[in-house]
Amino acid sequence: SAINFLERLCLTWMFFFMMCVAERTYKQRFLFAKLFSHITSARKARKYEIPHFRLKKVENIKIWLSLRSYLKRRGPQRSVDVVVSSVFLLALSIAFICCAQVLKGHKTFLSAAYNWEFLMWEAALLLFLLRLASLGSETNKKYSNISILLTEQINLYLKMEKKPNKKEQLSLVNSVLKLSTKLLKELDSPFRLYGLTMNPLIYNITRVVILSAVSGVISDLLGFNIRV
Repeated sequence: SAINFLERLCLTWMFFFMMCVAERTYKQRFLFAKLFSHITSARKARKYEIPHFRLKKVENIKIWLSLRSYLKRRGPQRSVDVVVSSVFLLALSIAFICCAQVLKGHKTFLSAAYNWEFLMWEAALLLFLLRLASLGSETNKKYSNISILLTEQINLYLKMEKKPNKKEQLSLVNSVLKLSTKLLKELDSPFRLYGLTMNPLIYNITRVVILSAVSGVISDLLGFNIRV
């Protein structure tokens, strides 16, 4: 029993250590995204002591896009995504086991010690996933903030009125900004769940399970079958 307890303790420590590393990576990504969103604002750039430039030239737009791509790839990517996907899959498995145990005998569910352990693991994993989902969602909002490009387009239109002699050059910059806006919308990964990068197989399974659950609840409430 002592050896079994030590083995489980060591495995639990290793697992939660990997989760802490993943959370730290997500915090770094959020910090980079936050600072990146302040580059085009003079006041915020001065506040955080970071470089500042406006997107009024084609060269500046190229630098802005390159910097965005570099920051999004900075740090461990695949290893952290594997940890998050594994945690998500483990949480789903534990939830399935608990549901099966409840359906088998809900009166005797809490009488077993391993069911209490399952509940503790599920609570810890859900708290961790909620934390990562919050950080991932905020990071995506910072990187996918199209309002920055729209603001620069408005500034270009105002400059065209003040400086009609530079209208051709400013029109070129405006066209590049429009293409950049479309590009940012297309670059968002389709396999994301509240900011968490998921394996395509796990993403599709989760989507099917969630839609099936919603379909079942709506069918029970309305009294007839509905397929979502």
